[in-house]
Parts: sequence; structure tokens; C-alpha cells
Amino acid sequence: MDAKLVNPFIDALVAVMPQMGFDVPKRTKMSVKSQTCASLGVSIIVGFTKGLRGNVVYNLSEDAAKFIASKMMMGMPVEALDEMAQSALSEMSNMLTANAATNLAAMGYTVDISTPSLTVGQDFQIKISNENYLVVDMDLGGQIMELNIAVQA
Repeated sequence: MDAKLVNPFIDALVAVMPQMGFDVPKRTKMSVKSQTCASLGVSIIVGFTKGLRGNVVYNLSEDAAKFIASKMMMGMPVEALDEMAQSALSEMSNMLTANAATNLAAMGYTVDISTPSLTVGQDFQIKISNENYLVVDMDLGGQIMELNIAVQA
């Protein structure tokens, strides 16, 4: 995977999350993984087509997902990942991925994104790529969001 394709995703997180009331996210670590991603509890998968192909998986613990959903719902307590909380998380992934797609378009790529697919549960693997992909951990006010990025031109 070309490293220059990663920055649009990080830039999207840094630009969009503060607009929703979060502190500016900070990158905590990067790593390379191969083919599959272990769910942390809540995973949101968005696909790319046209000039780029692949996926991005926003991977979170259930506590991090509740924290984000609560913040997006103006501080309303989120005790369970019900339909409303899941809708907020899916909308967050739409906003982040659309911003990343805009950043990629500015680099000259034609990009279409799929509808997000949200899964809840642990102890399962998500097939992301047939090759290696990049993982970027981002700190959102003490909660970690793992970006699993597998896109190719």
C-alpha cells in the first residue's frame, strides 16, 4: 500500500472530529498487519471503488463506541449500542470517509465509497485485504479508534 494514501484518512479525522465536539485526535501508533483485522468490539467497514479500491475499517472498543455516540448525541448517556447509537457511529464513519474521499480527490483520485457496514461483537476477524494494510491508532480524548486502511490505486 502506498503510504501517501494514508494521510487523507488521518487528516479527515483531525478535521472532522473537532467539528463534532471532540478534542483534536492524536496519532498514538502505526503498524502493518496482514489480511485480517480482529474486532475490538465495534467495527465499521467502508469500501472504496473507482480510482481506488479497498476498505477502511474504523475499529473501536464498545466503551469507545459508546463515548463517541454519546458525544455525537449532545452528551446523551449511551448505556447500550442501540439503533440510535449505531446510527450515530455509522454517520461518523460517513463523515470521516467522505472527507477522506475529498482529500483523495484533491490528490487526483476518483473515489466512490460504499454504505458503512457496522458490526458489534468481539472474537471475530474481518477480512480487509489480500495483502498487508496499515493500522493507525488515534486517541480521541482517552478513547482509541483504530483506523485499518487498505486502499490501492
